[in-house]
Amino acid sequence: MTAVIYARYSSDSQREASIEGQLRDCKDYAEKNGITVVGTYIDRAYSAKTDDRPDFQRMIKDSGKKIFDVVLVWKLDRFARNRYDAVNYKYQLEKNGVHLVSAMEPISQGPEGIMVESMLIGMAEYYSAELALKVARGERENALQCKYNGGMVPLGFTIGKEDRLYHIDPETAPIVQEIFRRYADGEPAEKIAASLNERGLRTRTGKPFVKNSFFQIFRNRRYIGEYRYKDIVTPGGIPAIVDQDLFDRVQQRFEQNRIAHGRPAKEDVSYLLTTKLFCGKCGTLMGGESGTSHMGNTYYYYKCGNAKRHGKAHCDLKAIRKEPLERFVVDTAIKVIFSDEIIERLIDLVMEAQQQENTRLPVLKEQLRDTEKRLANLLEAIEQGILTPTTKQRLDELEARKEALNTSILEEELKKPVLTREWIRFWLEKFRKGDVGSTEHQRQIIDTFVNSVYVFDDRVVLNFNFTDDAKTVTREEVLGSSAVDNAPPQNSSDIV
Repeated sequence: MTAVIYARYSSDSQREASIEGQLRDCKDYAEKNGITVVGTYIDRAYSAKTDDRPDFQRMIKDSGKKIFDVVLVWKLDRFARNRYDAVNYKYQLEKNGVHLVSAMEPISQGPEGIMVESMLIGMAEYYSAELALKVARGERENALQCKYNGGMVPLGFTIGKEDRLYHIDPETAPIVQEIFRRYADGEPAEKIAASLNERGLRTRTGKPFVKNSFFQIFRNRRYIGEYRYKDIVTPGGIPAIVDQDLFDRVQQRFEQNRIAHGRPAKEDVSYLLTTKLFCGKCGTLMGGESGTSHMGNTYYYYKCGNAKRHGKAHCDLKAIRKEPLERFVVDTAIKVIFSDEIIERLIDLVMEAQQQENTRLPVLKEQLRDTEKRLANLLEAIEQGILTPTTKQRLDELEARKEALNTSILEEELKKPVLTREWIRFWLEKFRKGDVGSTEHQRQIIDTFVNSVYVFDDRVVLNFNFTDDAKTVTREEVLGSSAVDNAPPQNSSDIV
């Protein structure tokens, strides 16, 4: 087998050395398992909460070239800390015949392995969300004091290194005042931009001025001294560069001249079954689409990708309404999975899989035992009078390695505590007792427990991550609920 290694670190308190450690552990894993490493993809200072990572996207694209069989990561949270991205991109890899493997979290290929993987990704997302809450608390405290909270500093301002407050920049603030004054007096934005460029002046990002450069400037209320961060608004919280009268005159002219271009943005609709929903007739992934009735109402559907791209001649499976299908899948998952008996079975599977996991901790402890053995042998040689010019150097190296390993072991024990039965039960109870009407709760259940859904003309087949069983309902039962305010199928208790 051939593999590529994907390594990543975030910008928060991490450094280049963490990449070296990931590569070393991944290469060790590959060597022990007879895998040939043919390349690496590395993203430095990129968070896994987003898929906007250059080498990550290059790796996903290259997976379709059939040049490697495995993507090897140090841990799953290096691949993604977002369940949608994890499922979506893992599916893309598998579609291209490439498997995702974690060097520090080898997970079995059985049903319990899928559950463990879902929980590991879920916990990584939970960690990111918890960290985001802590950061948000700090940013809110900054906002109450009108301090800088990150992002692009508007032209005309600087940020104090000590107090982190906004200060007027004496060099660029006059440019802002000139832009406001000339526009309020009726001068075209294009002409203003051209004259600024002729004088060698540039935007905050160092680029020449264009017409669009002024849109954000004209709308930015910080220029009249208003500090704003999310729901915190403090008039007079920062020094003003232009007065209220000039600002209002610019707003009036800007509104008069503003011309809307293009179509209005599409409504942001979440299709929760994306990457999990398949056409039962041809096996193609089903995707979301919308339609508008003659009454002006918008409806959302899932449609076979084959039929969507090539027409009914290639697949005649009918589109199926989005909301009732998603709600039915969630209701069925709750009914099938979250009985007391199944929850206890899931806990047993996770505990068993967890005990079988080969984490980094045993590797570190083995390295420590080996180092201590080498130290003991060297000290015994010294006691017997066997000394060489390099003895002291070797002794210092082994002592330093022992100290580093002890530190790494302590960090690993603190970073990855073993999951208890009580914690796993708490995790599962969150799904059982959550608000089933919440889109986010529905997403969590589908992402974690639903493996795949197949739609046929006469039935829908659901496959869950924890079992090889499938639950089947008729397509009529699903569609029968569409006319009743998107309620779940009336005969869901009749599933066989």
